[in-house]
Amino acid sequence: MTAVFITVILFSLAISSLISILYKPPKWLICWLQARYPSILFYVPTDEKIVALTIDDGPSPYTLEIQRVLKAHGVKATFFVIGSRIPGREEILRELVMDGHELANHAMHDEPSVRIPPEELARQIQAVERQIEDIYASVLDLDLSSAVKPPRYFRPGSGFFNAGMLSLLEQPYLKYKLVLGSIYPWDAQIPWAKLNAWHILGSMTPGATIVIHDRKWTAPMLRVVLSGLKRRGWSVGTVTDLLGQSTEAI
Repeated sequence: MTAVFITVILFSLAISSLISILYKPPKWLICWLQARYPSILFYVPTDEKIVALTIDDGPSPYTLEIQRVLKAHGVKATFFVIGSRIPGREEILRELVMDGHELANHAMHDEPSVRIPPEELARQIQAVERQIEDIYASVLDLDLSSAVKPPRYFRPGSGFFNAGMLSLLEQPYLKYKLVLGSIYPWDAQIPWAKLNAWHILGSMTPGATIVIHDRKWTAPMLRVVLSGLKRRGWSVGTVTDLLGQSTEAI
């Protein structure tokens, strides 16, 4: 009976530790991942209090409210957009680009990209690429100085990758940088803005990449997060902004 009790306790502790690591990965794990996969962006080694803000799964009915919060705080972000959600919302994305935000590639559908055959994934990436390029081109047609070429960043659906995906992204006809992150409050699953804000504010490290999602509760969360970061002297920007702060090659 004692042995069974001890086994249950040890198993519970192991599960608790695993959940803790998944919910808030320790810095050593993020550093190991960045060293193990140098072509992927998890974080940027820097001493500066700067982080990248990335927002997945848009555009949505909530994107404009998110944009208003970002504008109120003077923050630019990188939006990883899903191609199937773009039709009918092109104007929203144009406004983001005109405000100085970046649009990046999150494939065509909300599904684990790692399960998609390479040929199909390449087609999806290229299709979304054309959609994004059309958005940027339409802004350029308006002759706005804020318009720039879209960055070649890709974030796989569900965040999983494999060697085949990395090889695919390196092909000359794609040439995308895979962008993951180092701070993820599980906000796609957890709809509590204050809890998600607490997670982000409690996980800040120089050079971090914050991964959040375009949801109904995102704007309220960002109001708390951005106010808190400003009080603490942090700078928040796009992936391109963060990559420019690197103190060593990644």
